[in-house]
Amino acid sequence: MHLHILGICGTFMGGIALLARALGHRVTGSDANVYPPMSTQLEAAGIQLMEGYDASHLEPAPDVVVVGNAMRRGMPAIELMLDRGLPYCSGPEWLKDNLLRDRWVLAVAGTHGKTTTASMLAWVLEAAGLRPGFLIGGVPRDFGLSARLGSSPFFVVEADEYDTAFFDKRSKFVHYGPRTLILNNLEFDHADIFDDLGQIQRQFHHLVRTVPGSGLIVHPPSDRALEQVLAMGCWTPREGFGQGGDWSAELVAADGSWFQVLLGGEPQGEVRWDHTGLHNVSNSLAVLAAARHAGVPVAAGIEGLCRFQGVKRRMELRGEAGGVRVFDDFAHHPTAIATTLQGLRRQVGDARILAVLEPRSNTMRLGVHNAELPASLADADRIFVHAPEDLGWDARALFATLDSRALVLDSVAAIVERVAAESSAGDQVLVMSNGDFGGIHQRLLDALEAGDGR
Repeated sequence: MHLHILGICGTFMGGIALLARALGHRVTGSDANVYPPMSTQLEAAGIQLMEGYDASHLEPAPDVVVVGNAMRRGMPAIELMLDRGLPYCSGPEWLKDNLLRDRWVLAVAGTHGKTTTASMLAWVLEAAGLRPGFLIGGVPRDFGLSARLGSSPFFVVEADEYDTAFFDKRSKFVHYGPRTLILNNLEFDHADIFDDLGQIQRQFHHLVRTVPGSGLIVHPPSDRALEQVLAMGCWTPREGFGQGGDWSAELVAADGSWFQVLLGGEPQGEVRWDHTGLHNVSNSLAVLAAARHAGVPVAAGIEGLCRFQGVKRRMELRGEAGGVRVFDDFAHHPTAIATTLQGLRRQVGDARILAVLEPRSNTMRLGVHNAELPASLADADRIFVHAPEDLGWDARALFATLDSRALVLDSVAAIVERVAAESSAGDQVLVMSNGDFGGIHQRLLDALEAGDGR
């Protein structure tokens, strides 16, 4: 069968392409931004890529067009698809019908931490010998790819609440049918498609409705928004993690790099790993609960966690130059920004942290989180904000509340110059964006290596 995927270079749709190719299908695809690393990963799998969304990309007609949620009416390929009556479906729909229907699906949902938690869960299952398949919105370092079929009934999926397609405005995750569901947390986000938190909670309620009575829902009892969702109706056993939950942790190291796992208040073992931050401790407890539901003993789950390498672009150390370490993180919501900075602060103590922020997500650009954004950067000693002319709100006025700590600049080049000039040995530079940020990470390292800093 020939699949043509519109929007193929997004992490999710690229994963769909790799899975379809692994099933033996011929796969081609179109995207407006065909560039590495996804483009090279797809081409290595024998997938032909086309730039843009020309109608000619669908000639000769494929057997099915898989439509990404970035596609809109008016795009030439979409209009041809509809005019010709070509068979089409969304990415989540294709995944459900062709891969998930006969699998034990373990889904990870929530506003923050989905990619890390899903990667962690896939690795714990792998370390226990279960050989799971997975589709994750990032690249787990333990696997080196974002999707694979696996060779067991188990399949881990990052369950995103974003809408499915222009013709299906339900959240993606309602298609997945999980038997094991992790609900990490819930806050307002995706202001481009949701008007308020209540609309998101309704979608999460629809997800909860799809989990069987023989399944398991893992959640933090302290999250009020999630408790409200579960109060709408829940027909599945639940296990809690964190404050007031069945699963808890006692820190041995304050930065979260060493802690004891407790189940029902009873010690189960210790996790010692290379990761920091209370959010990662919390993620690991959810993973242990979900993995145990799939048959992984707690001791084996803890052993797997100790060897977890992490995820690219989640507190990823991109390099060190002139004694300055440059980190890359996907944080694009005030809670995630604050949590990431708190974790780094616990790790580095009194060392200077220079935060570099690109408010790039749709919700950020709409200014929805502006009231919380300055305070989320409290743990940074110096702050650099990228504010291009088309940002849509006055970044200089917003960050004026941080006095001299914050500097707003309109170009990546200007940020690189200032960060390099102000950095000195021992500093930690944390870059936060959900995009490639104009290649700023390597540009910073090059500038620091060249001695443009002090």
